Amino acid sequence: MTGKDLRIIFMGTPDFAVASLKALVDGGYTIVGVITAPDKPAGRGRQLQQSAVKQYAEENGLRVLQPEKLKNPDFINELEALKADLQVVVAFRMLPEAVWRMPRLGTFNLHGSLLPQYRGAAPLNWALINGETETGVTTFLLSHEIDTGAILFQEKIAIGENDNVGDIHDRLMDIGAGLVVKTVDALAEGNYSVVEQDEIAVKQLKPAPKIFKDDCKIDWNKPAVEVRNLIRGLSPYPAAWTAILDAKGKELGMKIYSAGIELKEGLTPGTLDTDGKTYLKIAASDGWLIISDLHLAGKKRMATADFLRGVHDFEQYRIV
Repeated sequence: MTGKDLRIIFMGTPDFAVASLKALVDGGYTIVGVITAPDKPAGRGRQLQQSAVKQYAEENGLRVLQPEKLKNPDFINELEALKADLQVVVAFRMLPEAVWRMPRLGTFNLHGSLLPQYRGAAPLNWALINGETETGVTTFLLSHEIDTGAILFQEKIAIGENDNVGDIHDRLMDIGAGLVVKTVDALAEGNYSVVEQDEIAVKQLKPAPKIFKDDCKIDWNKPAVEVRNLIRGLSPYPAAWTAILDAKGKELGMKIYSAGIELKEGLTPGTLDTDGKTYLKIAASDGWLIISDLHLAGKKRMATADFLRGVHDFEQYRIV
């Protein structure tokens, strides 16, 4: 039996998952159902918005299910009726055992890290925030605890010193799609072995929890490299930010998307330096962050020089 002989259910929601679904569809694999998040209101008009996976699935004539609750008996019955041999999960929510145990070949997940490191909701972000020099993608069989199942395949990539999480997302999205296809074929043919995660020796497990607004706030008392890693790990979304007072004393949020480093001793963290025309620097504990791309509340995102041309009193602003 080959992967193309299998009846496959695909589960996913964002763009990251679309690449894997597309690889399966383009490869001629049989997708008998696509499970994705319910439509949600978004934007100022609060209009219902479809997930990226749903949009792709409907454009390609695939059957879509959008359960509010994965334990709902009606959904379970619909899932059973699809008679899937295998379920593939990419960037979806945690599944109940009744769902992931259903197919005869089980359910596997594509995760954006080199497991067992960076289990959790935001593996790409935390790898960059922590200054890692490599990351990757892993396919693994689902089990009771999240992101702990037996590893099937992994593929590594290097993280460049100027890469941000958007760069890594796009590279791993494509690499992950190829790994999903490889994993489907291997499971169909029985041509694979598994590695239990607790058999992998690591000095310290690093988690990847969901990121909240407070996690994104810059602490200028930290070393410049750590501040820059935070910026890289959150760019372009959700973006690192700092609070700043304008010339009238009004507090605003300023998102920072890109910055270089100029090491220098004796600086007061949070000091702002600018000529009001071409450059903007903010001091960390051991040097300057040279800001090149930012978004001040009430303005558009833009390069520093363009921003300064439109804010003529920025020399009077203060980091708080």
